[in-house]
Amino acid sequence: MTTTTVTAKGQIVIPSRIRRHLNIKKGTRLCVIEKDNGIVLQPLTREYFEQTAGVLKTKGKLTQVLLDERKKEKVSEEEKWSKS
Repeated sequence: MTTTTVTAKGQIVIPSRIRRHLNIKKGTRLCVIEKDNGIVLQPLTREYFEQTAGVLKTKGKLTQVLLDERKKEKVSEEEKWSKS
């Protein structure tokens, strides 16, 4: 079992072993799901969207829209950090 501590701002550190295993890198979006008496963090990676492709019968269009939106967010974040 791996543990982490919540900061005063409600932040946590995901241990590096888990980040590497799940390919979580700087800027990776996570879906936070409250389930029963716990919390599930689901990385929203390309693999996640490929696994769920077809659930909504959009023939991949929704996946591409989400990936395009993620690219825009990433560029925006990079621009924000470069100005700092």
